[in-house]
Amino acid sequence: MLQALIWDVDGTIAETERDGHRVAFNQAFEAMNLPWRWGVTEYGALLQVTGGRERLLHDMQTRPDAPNDDAARMALARELHRRKNDAYAAIVARGALPARPGVMRLVSECAAAGVMNAVATTTSGSNVGALFTSLWGANWQQLFAVVVCAEDAPLKKPDPQAYLLALQRLGLAAHEAFALEDSPHGLQAARGAGLRCGVTRGAYFRRQVFDGAAWARDDLDSTPPVSLAQLQHA
Repeated sequence: MLQALIWDVDGTIAETERDGHRVAFNQAFEAMNLPWRWGVTEYGALLQVTGGRERLLHDMQTRPDAPNDDAARMALARELHRRKNDAYAAIVARGALPARPGVMRLVSECAAAGVMNAVATTTSGSNVGALFTSLWGANWQQLFAVVVCAEDAPLKKPDPQAYLLALQRLGLAAHEAFALEDSPHGLQAARGAGLRCGVTRGAYFRRQVFDGAAWARDDLDSTPPVSLAQLQHA
């Protein structure tokens, strides 16, 4: 019997990478008078590196105008990431990042049936809070029994740490839960924790093959829509 649905956030709950984080990073670059900009295609390639600060540090390795020593690069990455998070929160507050099709419906369906909704993400708690407040209002935490963020699980996906911690806090075995992801790294993390995992392909992963997924589809509402009853037997 399915006891919990564990959600990834970026790309799964909403299309946050292309239309949110990428835009916010570019605003942070501009605010610090840096001539760097990440285009849609370039950012898609950078998503092979999990984590915002990690992505910045990786990109700096290719830029001749980046700081030379590691300490200076880390300091710059921290400040850019802080500014990016502020810019992202402002984007979310404007309602610019709606939920992906079927997300609101399935969260409500689980809540009504007594199946716990949970989150396992390696984005920051502030980013999760900003997005979820925009989607579900100030009392969004009433809908989610457990929320595991970067502050709780510092090892980035594809490491399964976030999912293992979510299962521990839920008090469930892996076979009692189901994960929802959008990316290869996310799928690998969920499977590494022993979870069944369905994939709603994010904007950057439309042509990706998701070996090991229970299913892979464009979104939760594509025909036939994903239902709680279907997940019980996936």
